[in-house]
Amino acid sequence: MSYFRKVGSARPSHLMFTAGVGSLVDLPNFSVLVKGLDFWSHAGLADSVIEEPRLRAAVNRSLQLYGEHQITELRAAPWLEGGDNDPKGLAAQGVGVPVSPFPQWLRCTACDELAPIDTEAFTFVNNNPRAPHEAKFVHDCRTKGKKPLAVAARFTLVCTAGHLDEFPYLPFVHHGGECTHAPRPRLRMRDHGGNQAANVTLECLACGTPRNIRDAMGERGRRNLPACRGRHPHLGTFEREGCDQEAILMVAGASNQWFPITLSALALPPGNTERVAELVEERWPELKGITSTAVYDVLAATPAYGYLKEYDPGVIIDAVQARQRFLDSDPWDAVPAPAAVAADLLGPEWAVLAADQLPTPTDDFALEPVVVPAALDGLFSHVRQVQRLREARALTGFTRLDAPDPEAPEIATPVRLSRGAQQWVPASEVRGEGVFLRVSEDLMAEWEGRVAKSAAMDAHREAYRRFRTNRKSDRITGGFDDMHGWPGARYLALHTLSHLLIRTIALECGYNSASLAERIYAGDAEDPRTGILIYTAVPDSEGTLGGLVSLAEPEPLQRIVRRALNDASHCSSDPLCSERLPQHPADFLHGAACHVCLFVSETTCERGNRYLDRRFLVPLGDAGAEGDAEGLVLTPVELRP
Repeated sequence: MSYFRKVGSARPSHLMFTAGVGSLVDLPNFSVLVKGLDFWSHAGLADSVIEEPRLRAAVNRSLQLYGEHQITELRAAPWLEGGDNDPKGLAAQGVGVPVSPFPQWLRCTACDELAPIDTEAFTFVNNNPRAPHEAKFVHDCRTKGKKPLAVAARFTLVCTAGHLDEFPYLPFVHHGGECTHAPRPRLRMRDHGGNQAANVTLECLACGTPRNIRDAMGERGRRNLPACRGRHPHLGTFEREGCDQEAILMVAGASNQWFPITLSALALPPGNTERVAELVEERWPELKGITSTAVYDVLAATPAYGYLKEYDPGVIIDAVQARQRFLDSDPWDAVPAPAAVAADLLGPEWAVLAADQLPTPTDDFALEPVVVPAALDGLFSHVRQVQRLREARALTGFTRLDAPDPEAPEIATPVRLSRGAQQWVPASEVRGEGVFLRVSEDLMAEWEGRVAKSAAMDAHREAYRRFRTNRKSDRITGGFDDMHGWPGARYLALHTLSHLLIRTIALECGYNSASLAERIYAGDAEDPRTGILIYTAVPDSEGTLGGLVSLAEPEPLQRIVRRALNDASHCSSDPLCSERLPQHPADFLHGAACHVCLFVSETTCERGNRYLDRRFLVPLGDAGAEGDAEGLVLTPVELRP
């Protein structure tokens, strides 16, 4: 359908995490499919490129993992300032994220006729450009009065390879055959309601053959469905040889029809040596010849390469050599796993947040040190206000049915965002504030030594092993490490503390917990990272009002930490919650944690509410079950003032 009028609106973050390329978006009167990047246009738009070299480099490493082409830009969704004020103007026409109606079978709400969208019976109505929510399809079944609304027939077919297709209504009603009375018969869809998940009857009006949609549901119903045709409607492509995956019935708008694959990075101050690798990757054609100090000296002396003087020549040479080794090696051996790509983004951030000398404030990033309260100096070695920060986010792909999992990346098949070679990926950015807490390294090392061989930690490690094994893909033919990606004991303690603080901040200080996000900096015995960053991550005023930064002051911070730890010592679901440990055959990845005491929203937690256990922070009185419960406790803080 060649039509360029606006039919709805969405925030940039919505297009990243809720309904991006390849997803179905429910509008008031019908649903649409967000089309691939080949159909997007930024022509004539200024300031659509989001500059964040670290994130762009991480996106390229992630795309390389799946054999995709490298990108050169991160771009925001096409949007024209002032276009809403003059929606009829030529400048506003065609500017926006392109979508197409999907599913393309419609049902009349008056007569229940079911037909494809391209039949003459349906008319698209969108007369008011200032009210895109009024866009709709109507059915011409009435000659007088208001024409009834036609809505999208809500059934689709999907497969684990990421394909999406229309439900085959005509073949399904006729049990795989054709109607004997008409080549393209009319159908009727009647919803009988009731207490069953689906009680919808499809009927051919030409031959009278009926069939209930229940015949396509469940394991038995899949045998009544055709093989997956390998369609990617957001790209307008299909697999020439079909698809070997089983087609599955799904209701349009189901929560598992689309899962984003995203990466995010904080914008860091320029000029620090941690960004040398990104600099070399960004300017590789002009820097690849720096193989010696002599070459560096010659280039740095020219005006065009004056920026090199900000970096140590040895660091530049090492980065160039490392980049060359990467390009010369087998890309499948050189590229890290998805979880490692995300983890690589945290190293430079930790170096800035935890540095003894704070960076010069910029418009994107500003740190301010805070004195650690005496009551908390055994727990935290540094407390810092992140007065300004900018987070850039990029969408690299998506999956269907199976969510992308950093612990088991092989269980989900990524779907690309464009047909041809990608030169850019969609991105967005938010500005906010935060609090950085560095846990005492001596305390963490001593705690790790105590819990390393505890029954509780052994239970978590065994659960992770079962988790990985249970999700092992049949496509993996080589070696399989069932402990690959294990975050370590340190991560469990830091992650649990982060959730406790986020929940307390939301309860005591008025912040909606869904507007907060976390970044956990957890290393190991050879890596000193032991920090938590809690920050606002929403593109509205709540993210920049200064409320979160003020909580890093000694008095409120002391109060919040004590309340968080005190609340962690009990849960309304105790003793069921406090006694919970993943035991065979369970493979869930949390212990004493639940929706009452520790779980937060999906947009807040970076690991899907996994790796949480209150017993590693405060005594839960389970010494009889797990040995010395006090030996598991990390926090040396008096819970009550």
